[in-house]
Amino acid sequence: MRRRTFLGTASGGTIAGFAGCLTRDGDDGSDGESDPSEADGSDGADGNESDGETGTNDEGDGGSDATDDGADDPSGTFTIATYDSMIDGTDPAGPWLTDTFETYYPDATIEWKTPENGLNHYIQLEEREASLDADVYLGLNIDDLARIDDTLDEGGLFRELDVGRISKADRIRDGLDMGDPHGRVLPYDTGYISLVYDETVVDEPETFDDLTKPAYEDALIAQNAQTSDPGQAFLLWTIDAFGEDGYLEYWNELDDNGVRILDDWSDSYYGAYMEEERPMIVSYSTDQVFASAEGHDMSRHQIAFPNGQGYANPEGMGIFERASNPDLAYAFLDFVLSRKAQAEIAQRNVQFPAVSSGHVDLDDEFEQYAHEPPEAVTVGYDRLRGNLDGWVDEWARDRTGH
Repeated sequence: MRRRTFLGTASGGTIAGFAGCLTRDGDDGSDGESDPSEADGSDGADGNESDGETGTNDEGDGGSDATDDGADDPSGTFTIATYDSMIDGTDPAGPWLTDTFETYYPDATIEWKTPENGLNHYIQLEEREASLDADVYLGLNIDDLARIDDTLDEGGLFRELDVGRISKADRIRDGLDMGDPHGRVLPYDTGYISLVYDETVVDEPETFDDLTKPAYEDALIAQNAQTSDPGQAFLLWTIDAFGEDGYLEYWNELDDNGVRILDDWSDSYYGAYMEEERPMIVSYSTDQVFASAEGHDMSRHQIAFPNGQGYANPEGMGIFERASNPDLAYAFLDFVLSRKAQAEIAQRNVQFPAVSSGHVDLDDEFEQYAHEPPEAVTVGYDRLRGNLDGWVDEWARDRTGH
């Protein structure tokens, strides 16, 4: 989901995202740690963390093969492509990642790119066999992988990852498999689409069907599935709930009950919802983290999981097949899964870490206010292949009649 960017002023875009503003006091990435990929130190949940890694030391080898030729410290410049809110906005994760990684690898330099069309920019370049000028993509979703393979050759654009070079890959928690049969991507965080509501105006909706009832007439704000990641995720959630033969009928019922659809998450959240135009919005199950940090009324930031579910949308990272510096790319992916990087990404993006709880330390406020659904659902890669664009187009055509 392109991470919510909690800004003083809302920012639009083709895909609306979500990066937060919480960080740990005094943690600027220069706290004396010297191990690049083991930026979390040597103590795990049991006080003696080794993760079965070999070769990890305090000199910067990261506990994995950093290069093909066995050299400990890859060097040079490499480029990371990502979404805007990873490097812009209030306290984004990107600059921290740059400063910390370059501290651990002093001969490395990170450059960032945020193409306006996101991943589509690189799909189009690949179709023309033009230079990509990027090594890593940070922010891949499952639907992106399906779209790549619907457009390019099967398994295209990104290389199959040699997980043996990413020593911390075994930290990734269960349930975050992105389903790519070609092994091109590893998750680095995840979020859950949910409903956020004002409990002083409406009761918690227990089911999707509740949203079509008179009690929720003119209550819900959703986002456009053509232009918003949360909007697309909510659409896919309803397809999972009602099936390909029933989701349009359900949306017609939502239309009849007055659902309001806006183009992106930023406008819908900072605009219509925060201005109290409506008491319910499709958003994220971590919204209370932001609300608490900003001192907002928590009664207006209650989290609802209709049908006892939330829609999981893990974000992944991959290395381009034509990357010019794959050695640094592998080192960076390993670094992103380290304890400290996982905490910083989670708290600055206001998303859940990709690693299990024994490998990350989060603020008490995050632990208290970030909610995970009883059941996480997602539409997987195999089901998305050949269907995603058609579903979205069909949904958009159907909306023009309402």
